[in-house]
Amino acid sequence: MPDRDYTTDFSDNNFWDKVKGYARTAGKSVLEPALKMYYSATDAATPVWAKTTIYGALGYFISPLDAVPDMLPVVGYTDDLGILLAAAAAVAAHITPEHADRARETLRQWFD
Repeated sequence: MPDRDYTTDFSDNNFWDKVKGYARTAGKSVLEPALKMYYSATDAATPVWAKTTIYGALGYFISPLDAVPDMLPVVGYTDDLGILLAAAAAVAAHITPEHADRARETLRQWFD
């Protein structure tokens, strides 16, 4: 992750504004790991270190200041996806089937 601490960029409102406003542009491949991690971070059973990792990745995702501007066609979300996947791998043990189910249900409601 870049040198900047993106955990301070995260907020529930900013997260939902970003995913709802850019759902079609970002696509399911970007939103699915973001939603899985979001639901994991809101679970009281998830340890603080994992929540910090998740909030850092989600903060990067919603930040307007990232390596590749999200408005660029095709490549705009590649850096976001990379950060989200790396964070998801780091906290994978704390992303439960219930978190994954909630993420898939949210995506189904938005895209189907």
